[in-house]
Amino acid sequence: MASHEGVTMAATTIAKIFDHPRNAWYVAAWDHEVTRTPLARTVAGRPLALYRTEDGRAVALADACWHRLAPLSMGKVIRDEIQCPYHGLRYDPAGRCTHMPAQETINPSATVPSFPTVDRYRYVWVWVGDPSVADPDAIPDMHQMTDPAWTGDGELIHAPCNYQLVLDNLMDLTHEEFVHSSSIGQRELSEAEFITSHTETTVTVERWMRDIEPPPFWLKNMRDKFPDYDGRVDRWQIIHFEAPSTICIDVGVAKAGTGAPEGDRSQGVNGYVMNTITPETDRTSLYFWSFQRNYRLDSQLITTQLRNGVHGVFGEDERMLAAQQAAIDANPDYEFYSLNIDAGGMWVRRILDRMLAAEGRSAVAHAVER
Repeated sequence: MASHEGVTMAATTIAKIFDHPRNAWYVAAWDHEVTRTPLARTVAGRPLALYRTEDGRAVALADACWHRLAPLSMGKVIRDEIQCPYHGLRYDPAGRCTHMPAQETINPSATVPSFPTVDRYRYVWVWVGDPSVADPDAIPDMHQMTDPAWTGDGELIHAPCNYQLVLDNLMDLTHEEFVHSSSIGQRELSEAEFITSHTETTVTVERWMRDIEPPPFWLKNMRDKFPDYDGRVDRWQIIHFEAPSTICIDVGVAKAGTGAPEGDRSQGVNGYVMNTITPETDRTSLYFWSFQRNYRLDSQLITTQLRNGVHGVFGEDERMLAAQQAAIDANPDYEFYSLNIDAGGMWVRRILDRMLAAEGRSAVAHAVER
């Protein structure tokens, strides 16, 4: 059941480095990255070799040959099989060895783990946990990525930090006032009230800023739809987290007083910042993002400008997150304090803690609330 809460919170502490659930779908790659040439990616601590079969199906195998652990991602694809680059053993999409050099009998133990994959929302999703519970319906909703009513583009950031730090960053956007002051930041972000709600697997943080001056990024977007517009706006940020690590942010501005808070956004511009973060190691993450919009769909110029603009904004985040991770490593015994603005992130951590506990891997050693 969802709950809607005030956000007055007592100062609490919480540990900084968070483990990652394994029984979950994570994005391993953009769909166009997985081809007939093997691709190496590490997902939730598991090195993978990704490739496509002749009919285009994505395959994810453990990136280590049964024989001498040579990386299969350094090999080549032959029909629907991947060949080890060291001694030529071949494996089918299920991970069974089908060929050994210089012998006819294949050792029945010659297998490598194979992991469920799904192509959806322009991504290849992989499940590295128990394959018997890998339900494709549990993939987080990112329909704006492929819905014809939306268009946009994005990138992959190799973030040098624990994935939870990225989630914290996205669940509290008041940092925009300070980290992104030249593009999307403004003081009203910290001044505006917000509402936090949650279910067993989701967290939503909603913030409205009424009758304000648009920051440069949003003024440019308004003028893409309403040339020469120079008025005040109503601005919104609706952050929606879906376990374990997908955050889609409904953002936009509309001409002030034209009904956007009540549901009429026709006098504004609307975007979705689509984010899904894959833990790679304890201190590195694969951060997949895209900015989708529902106006001027035919303009590749706007798509490119938005992608480049968001690239610059996220570059500022990346530098801050790298510095934060370095400070965490330099102060291993220091625990975080929480402010009211951390309400969304705290609920995210509770959900992840429950997921880890369900796998018998309680996060107590990694994230202790006191």
